[in-house]
Amino acid sequence: MKTLLLSSEYADIKTAAQIIRNGGVVAMPTETVYGLAADALNGEAVRKIFRAKGRPADNPLIVHISELSQIYSLVREFPVKARRLAEKFWPGPLTMILPKSALIPDEVSAGLDTVAVRFPSHPTARQLISLSAPLAAPSANLSGSPSPTSLRHVRDDMDGRIDAIIDGGDCEVGVESTVITLATPIPELLRPGGITFEQLKDTIGEIIINSAVINPLGEGQQAASPGMKYKHYSPKAEVVLLDGDKEGFYEYIRKYGKAGEAVLCYNEDLGHFSLPCISIGSEHDYRTQAHRLFTALRMVDEEGIAKVYAHCPEKRGIGLAVYNRIIRAAGFNIVKLR
Repeated sequence: MKTLLLSSEYADIKTAAQIIRNGGVVAMPTETVYGLAADALNGEAVRKIFRAKGRPADNPLIVHISELSQIYSLVREFPVKARRLAEKFWPGPLTMILPKSALIPDEVSAGLDTVAVRFPSHPTARQLISLSAPLAAPSANLSGSPSPTSLRHVRDDMDGRIDAIIDGGDCEVGVESTVITLATPIPELLRPGGITFEQLKDTIGEIIINSAVINPLGEGQQAASPGMKYKHYSPKAEVVLLDGDKEGFYEYIRKYGKAGEAVLCYNEDLGHFSLPCISIGSEHDYRTQAHRLFTALRMVDEEGIAKVYAHCPEKRGIGLAVYNRIIRAAGFNIVKLR
């Protein structure tokens, strides 16, 4: 398959919209990561997303809309708490899970009775949706690999596998959207992202963090959201997460680090290691860490690194999103330091 490279100009977005209306798949930029988009109401088109990514069919997708009014045909209920969240955070990097309507095919919801919906803020994504249809769109990468935050990342993974790619430059947030379910008695955070747990709690009150945010999904449990069930975001290199204080981090790498390995660290750590270092930003600048993380994980493979050691980030604010992505990139390969 020849993959068209399109710009973010209106004429090219119209071309992409026509591809989608014809049942094709297009990679589109969003403010979080690039998404692999198809008509969310066309089950056969959605199956093409799974084939292009090599994604397991029991991993649900997020439906993207371009105006709030579109949600009423996609869900059976839009409760008060969902309205509050929409007023505060839409358009933006927040996904809400709600009981689905009969319009949502099982391919999108992985057979669940719920659907995940997001209203992105990226102007190109919104224009594409408005010219085509609500779009099912997981990240535009091969399943399990680091999510794409630039055109180059998408082309590396998807050239020849999909109909077209829209060049929207680099993504602003750098990690996937926050996912909250409102289909449970108490709302639950299922995937942290650019909208934090603290912001959600301030808006709607009581909310809990699902255990799968920082732990593997339990045996036999079905994933209610993307990013919960499988090893994700992972380079080919082995990722080891070191959980402990800074001195313990330095000591472990000095003792066990070998040639061909590297360190994923913060700016403040540079100069402390003989191994190559890839910084994801300053120690307490969680937003920059999130923005740089997936690019750094892809760089690990580009440099031919066999193993990378990562310092455990703080589990608060956007730091929780960085931690969630790194533990899955490491496949929960965590070393507890002294």
